[in-house]
Amino acid sequence: MAEAAPRWATYADLEAVPDHLVAEIVDGRLETHAHTLPRLGAALAALAGELGAPFSRGRGGPGGWLFMPRTEFHFGRQVLVPDLAGWRRERLSSVDPDAAFIDIPPDWVCEILSPSTVRLDRGPKRRIYAEAGVGHLWLLDPAVGVLEAFALTGGRWLLLGTVARGQAVSLAPFDAVSFPLDDLFPFDDPAAPPPAET
Repeated sequence: MAEAAPRWATYADLEAVPDHLVAEIVDGRLETHAHTLPRLGAALAALAGELGAPFSRGRGGPGGWLFMPRTEFHFGRQVLVPDLAGWRRERLSSVDPDAAFIDIPPDWVCEILSPSTVRLDRGPKRRIYAEAGVGHLWLLDPAVGVLEAFALTGGRWLLLGTVARGQAVSLAPFDAVSFPLDDLFPFDDPAAPPPAET
């Protein structure tokens, strides 16, 4: 006897998740995790600050972008919540700013890796971002102090570069202005050696 196909999670399932959790529907499964740890939240806020002035406001950079942290993005039946997403401003001219979600794929996404999200961020979410046509993906790992940047090329992710502690970030699509990667880790003592990998 054939097994019944597993039920695809619904938006009602997602809405029933307690507010203290981030909820996504990834390949039909309801995925939940805590909002963020202080180290990850600080990295997210620092990155938004580094990109905001030059790329959103045009202060010292080209402007033209709109950034949103933890905004629900719908792609078909997939519901993703990137840690930070950016759209070229002209692509959002028809978006209702008070809507509960956005269904226009971002031009750029950054996921802040944590033990509870790395499986999704490096696996199915990365694939879904490619299927949706997201042009650039950054993966930031505050625990080891590494940023990886990818560009979508021919439907596949091409690694553009990896930046480690002590180096400057100058990666597409934000390579017009650089900043020290270490500025994304405000909890770290700049004079201390990076934490050992475990």
